[in-house]
Amino acid sequence: MRGIPRRYSHVVFGVLQSGLTSAIAAAIALLPGDGGLDLLGRWLGSWLLAWSVMLPIVVFAAPFIRRLAVALTQPD
Repeated sequence: MRGIPRRYSHVVFGVLQSGLTSAIAAAIALLPGDGGLDLLGRWLGSWLLAWSVMLPIVVFAAPFIRRLAVALTQPD
């Protein structure tokens, strides 16, 4: 089985990070809800919307954020 080429690691990072972040954000947004039986369906809908928005932001912003973090810090 062939893996994803390393040159796309920033995209893989973005997919994984945005998926996790949006899943947590969607769960937190549902906490004040009534906790009805449709909680899983509402969470899934919220998560898919959040992920579709966050994925391109994370993928395109991550390189700039990494450069900014390096510029704001100094070597050990």
